[in-house]
Amino acid sequence: MTIVFYCQHVLGLGHFMRSLAIVRALAPHRVVFVTGGPEMPFQAPPHLIHERLPVISMDEDFSSVLSDSDLEEVRAERASRLMAILARERPDVFVVELYPFGRKAFEFELLPALEAARTGDFGPVRVLCSLRDILVEKKDPDAFQSRVVSRLNSLFDGLLVHSDRSLFTLEDTFPRAGEIRVPVAYTGFVTECPSPGARARVRTEMGLGEADRLVVASAGGGKVGKELLVAAVRAYPILAAAGPTRLAVFTGPFLDEDAFQRLTVEAYAHEKVTVSRFSGKFLDLLAGADLSLSLAGYNTTMNVLASGVPALVWPFAQNREQSLRAGRLSAMGLLGVLASDDLAPVRLAGRVSELLRRGRRSYDGIPGLGGAARSARLIVSGMQLDG
Repeated sequence: MTIVFYCQHVLGLGHFMRSLAIVRALAPHRVVFVTGGPEMPFQAPPHLIHERLPVISMDEDFSSVLSDSDLEEVRAERASRLMAILARERPDVFVVELYPFGRKAFEFELLPALEAARTGDFGPVRVLCSLRDILVEKKDPDAFQSRVVSRLNSLFDGLLVHSDRSLFTLEDTFPRAGEIRVPVAYTGFVTECPSPGARARVRTEMGLGEADRLVVASAGGGKVGKELLVAAVRAYPILAAAGPTRLAVFTGPFLDEDAFQRLTVEAYAHEKVTVSRFSGKFLDLLAGADLSLSLAGYNTTMNVLASGVPALVWPFAQNREQSLRAGRLSAMGLLGVLASDDLAPVRLAGRVSELLRRGRRSYDGIPGLGGAARSARLIVSGMQLDG
């Protein structure tokens, strides 16, 4: 079976990493992974072919489309290349991440491709939408929901919702879900898991003793959230005074270079504080950590749950998505939520110390985290599984 999986990330890493987890789970089927956001280095497994479209991204306010070249020329090239990939591959399944629930700015390439798929230009192909748990609010919700329902019912064959129904339903942030006529399946949350024995291995490699506390602070892709990382570094002396503490800071690949250098300089004064852009073993590091500080994006939050690390999250305030996710998980006792006032060094050190004193523990009632494997089974089977 051949699957073409389209993912356009524009700001953070969540869309890309969630899609990557699913395409990895699709082995041994041939997967053509089509991406067009800022470049993300990763190790492609043998069954995966990565097709890069010319890069388009967006600013932090989601108000401006950004490109290093003439935007109209980039759009034309992207649309042509996407059609060429589909014509060459003639896939059994075409999976589109987020659209039509988002990425309206990319209809210039998606609509022609979806319409051609529907009319049989690429042979018989099933078209599925891959959707995260929570949708962001829109300025004109009625027009938005009408457009989504129309596009979904006319151009798609199914919808995969990467959520646990007991925690977030599609109706929670898309009230007209009842008008969707194509099959809808809840996959559970998509995340990979730490490798076996990760906690002991990571702590041994880092030379951490039983009494040493490891705090991991991260900001996803890095375009937003640097305030949390600065706060973590400034709170570190207070934490270190209370006991041996290691702080590992991950800025994300998209933090601007000036901010990265300023943070590195500030951390240099502390022997046991490290600043890196990215780690290919981030999940294992979380498994080895005693506490995580992060935003509340989908990918990082699911990594936190999969690793079992105690966590404090600072939701991105631009839209409701992260706050809603953090609030629900906090109510279940699965993590703590930081307010902006908590970023003051003394207050942050206090919140961190409180969780460190509690230590790691087993959490009951964690929602389903097997979404990658279940998504792969649904894609291959044609949405024929239960639920």
